[in-house]
Amino acid sequence: MASKRFNALPGFGLTMGVTLFFLSAIVLLPFAGLVLRTLGLSWSEFWGLATTDRAMAAYRLTFGASLIAAVTNAIFGTLLAWVLVRYEFPGRRFIDAMVDFPFALPTAVAGLTLANLFSANGWLGRFLVPLGIEGAFTPLGVTLALTFVGLPFVVRTLQPVLEGLEREVEEVAATLGAGRLRTFASVIAPSLLPAILTGFAQAFARAIGEYGSVVFISSNKPFEGEIAPYLIMMRLEEFDYAGAIALAVVLLVFSFVLLIVINLLEQWASHFEH
Repeated sequence: MASKRFNALPGFGLTMGVTLFFLSAIVLLPFAGLVLRTLGLSWSEFWGLATTDRAMAAYRLTFGASLIAAVTNAIFGTLLAWVLVRYEFPGRRFIDAMVDFPFALPTAVAGLTLANLFSANGWLGRFLVPLGIEGAFTPLGVTLALTFVGLPFVVRTLQPVLEGLEREVEEVAATLGAGRLRTFASVIAPSLLPAILTGFAQAFARAIGEYGSVVFISSNKPFEGEIAPYLIMMRLEEFDYAGAIALAVVLLVFSFVLLIVINLLEQWASHFEH
């Protein structure tokens, strides 16, 4: 008689039941409530509330700054993860710990710090503003804040993958005459691409919903410095619940579409690992 495999946790039924209950209470019920409130609006009402001129300006800033921040993090986060995994140097553990700093630091504090740093009389702003580089209370400041909060997602996603790469494969490629660029493009990049896409998606999704750090470094002016989450808050303060719900549903749908697209890209990229 085949012996049963030992499991430390209780049976599948109980474990799955607790999992589904927790997931429903924390995630599914709030989303269901949002969808039900949206169903109370007609399609014309929803479209009108979600596509006002002010809302479209907020979408452009939110998605544009989030995309730039995510691409920046994908590039420099990959380099940072590579350095932390492949090299030993003084202060390596300190830098590795600092990667998680945006996780531990309250986002409001991050926004205030960045605003003071890049303002006209800040440590960096006093040198950058005369050159025409305004990092505070501009769309550039929004991008800086979103880059700050999204960097850990890329680095922490890539580090385990880099640690699992076998250096012997790179050595074999070198012995066969492949240069560093050829080795990276043919051996390393295909293995890293799924992780890079995952980190990019996480940083992008995190940036789309960011509020605390951006509200302090952005001008928050309508049609100029408003991000979508800030506009949702303004709608709530104006007791325009229908307008806030319409904006929230747009962000929610975009996030789901983004996750689906990234999963498809990861499946496509995984074929290049073999």
